[in-house]
Amino acid sequence: MRILITGGGGMLGQMLARSLIERGGLRFASAGSPMLREIVLLDQAFPQMPIDDARIRCVQGQVTDRPLIERTCAAGVDALFHLAAVVSAGAESDFELGMRVNVDGLRATLDACRALGSTPRIVFASSVAAFGGELPHVVLDTTAPTPQSSYGTQKVIGELLVADMTRKGFIDGRTLRLPTIVVRPGKPNLAASGFMSNILREPLAGEAAVCPVSADACMWILSPQRAIEALIHAMELPAELWGWNRTLNAPGITVSVRQALDALARVAGKEAAARVRFIPDPAIERIVLSWPARFEAERSGRLGFRADADIDDIIRAHLQLQQRAAH
Repeated sequence: MRILITGGGGMLGQMLARSLIERGGLRFASAGSPMLREIVLLDQAFPQMPIDDARIRCVQGQVTDRPLIERTCAAGVDALFHLAAVVSAGAESDFELGMRVNVDGLRATLDACRALGSTPRIVFASSVAAFGGELPHVVLDTTAPTPQSSYGTQKVIGELLVADMTRKGFIDGRTLRLPTIVVRPGKPNLAASGFMSNILREPLAGEAAVCPVSADACMWILSPQRAIEALIHAMELPAELWGWNRTLNAPGITVSVRQALDALARVAGKEAAARVRFIPDPAIERIVLSWPARFEAERSGRLGFRADADIDDIIRAHLQLQQRAAH
């Protein structure tokens, strides 16, 4: 089995690769031999130390580099996790860059997989940014995507590309609209939603943090651990269970900033929560508050996807992850 992860140098890409190594690959019949032969991580940079395993190969380059993508896929791809993306605030501030990476880069990757003629399984990481504007109080599985940001629009374009190439029989595509991932380890990124991790991660490390939205602002969130589980589960689900609709709202929980800080105080003490200051940022508010915060993800539950129990569990899981990393 040969697995390709675009965006493999990022937080989710690295966690996914480690999880796949630990479990010995993926389990689905169409992959032929279940033995894990190679995991290829493709990214423009690898800021973290590569995973120490002979089955891991890092390829440094741009997802928009079609010859590179074609060479990388030429040896065969049984499963592709497409995580490469310019995130929300970055795509909003640089429209051309967002289109090149989020649309053209995905198209280049799908075309390379199509050329293989083997109908590889593909999981595309989309986002709740697919929704926006005038929405119902609770977003249902049947709610139409109405993005109100360049990032959300680019993700919906990607969803449609994956669905159409699946319909044509070129690939076996599956799209997961991921919630905001909290708590993200590492350093802050350009995601507009990144503050939700920042206001927990930095105070837990004894550092100050800034919250750019009000305490009443709510978000639909999922822990990194549950996100990795969801990506793998989406890949391993039989095609017949997906049916004609290859796009799914992943499970999550609704949490306000105030609830997150209350949980931080319960888990790490009031002094940790006191390290957060509120400094409004209208640009961040405009993007984040356009996203829905409440979902009824009935279909994902029926298909076996799991959400976190509560925000306290998410914070504790982050602390455990940091402790393991320190050892």
